[in-house]
Amino acid sequence: MLYNASMKKIVKDLDVYRLENRISQENLAKELNVAFSTVNRWFNNRTTPGRIQAYHIRKLLRKWRHTDE
Repeated sequence: MLYNASMKKIVKDLDVYRLENRISQENLAKELNVAFSTVNRWFNNRTTPGRIQAYHIRKLLRKWRHTDE
């Protein structure tokens, strides 16, 4: 349960990143090296990122937050 909750938070943070930077789901998918349909399923609550995908998302979000300061 905790894993699923943390994945939903990561997806929510990723969507904030995407919207604030005006990045399409398609371009975000390319940036994360996943299919557009994968990103779309995350944002539509059909699936959550796996552990490896979550690692890359966290890395991207840390980089974004660091450059935002």
